[in-house]
Amino acid sequence: MTDVADAGPRQRPRVEGGREEEILDATVAALAELGYDRLTMDAVATAAKASKATLYRRWSTKAELVVDAISRAKGCPVPDDVDTGSLRGDLISISCGEGGFTEEMPLSVMAGLLTALHRDEDLKTAFQERFLAPRIAVTDAIYRRAVERGEIAADIDVELLSVTLPAVIVHQSFVLGIVPTDDLVLRVIDHVIMPAARGSQVS
Repeated sequence: MTDVADAGPRQRPRVEGGREEEILDATVAALAELGYDRLTMDAVATAAKASKATLYRRWSTKAELVVDAISRAKGCPVPDDVDTGSLRGDLISISCGEGGFTEEMPLSVMAGLLTALHRDEDLKTAFQERFLAPRIAVTDAIYRRAVERGEIAADIDVELLSVTLPAVIVHQSFVLGIVPTDDLVLRVIDHVIMPAARGSQVS
């Protein structure tokens, strides 16, 4: 079996022109209709009016195609790493802008993927490498700068703090069914993240 991780997520040839975006859009639509388990490369090829050979030249597995689709085509693009000069400003920028928590993505799509992650190793690998890793890198950079600026108290578990915002949003979205809004993100940042970052420091 080919080791997907060794091949690298960006070494396979891209589909020319705007066809790749069309295929990714068709994948998201098919995913929303069928769910991950019932989705097939044949279904995507039919929806995108493309050949299966075209799909397999670009994506070696269904998992890679699906994760690329939710990561890019009108889904959840990786937010740009920005340096506003403050932890609060950086978190607002990546959470409320393009690629943030308020980007439109059908809850049924993401909820279905989260369920499949526990039983599909190909999907788990692709999701971790293509979706999570670049987002974690951006978040890590933000918290590293905050530590260097002295915004985070010395006694704070930065690794745990850095996953708190997405954890709350995921709980609100997929457990409680509450659609993320800028107001919700700001409430979590101002009432959870920033006070926790200060820790035992006196305001």
